[in-house]
Amino acid sequence: MNLEKNIESVVKSLDLVLYDVALVHENGETIYRISVQESNKKGASLDRCVELTHLISPLLDVTPPASGEYRLEVGTPGLERKLSSLHHFSNSVGELVKITTSSKEKIEGLLKDVKEKELYIETDADNKVVAIGDIIKARTYIKW
Repeated sequence: MNLEKNIESVVKSLDLVLYDVALVHENGETIYRISVQESNKKGASLDRCVELTHLISPLLDVTPPASGEYRLEVGTPGLERKLSSLHHFSNSVGELVKITTSSKEKIEGLLKDVKEKELYIETDADNKVVAIGDIIKARTYIKW
């Protein structure tokens, strides 16, 4: 079993859902970032994230996610969050999204549906159909 599957098992044992796992480099530091949420798509509390951190740390001692030093960061994906998988898009139906396609088109609107690897987005001007394979960047956003 690989590290991400082991982490997902630990996450599920706390009745949480694994949203994303990423190894990122920010400000000269390597960060192993784990994002989780409650099964109702709401964020997890700080106490739950701390509990999960304590349970995951021993796994990382045995199977480090990176060579050298890194920092473990456990949190929620947030209200405005990155969308990168079919699962992320499906769980974001009914939310506002910002998308950049491979042709550099920028689309903002309400994600109405996801069918067979296509997104159906209602914009202020019209309705758009975007193939998930054409997306280079996507995230949810909140109108303030």
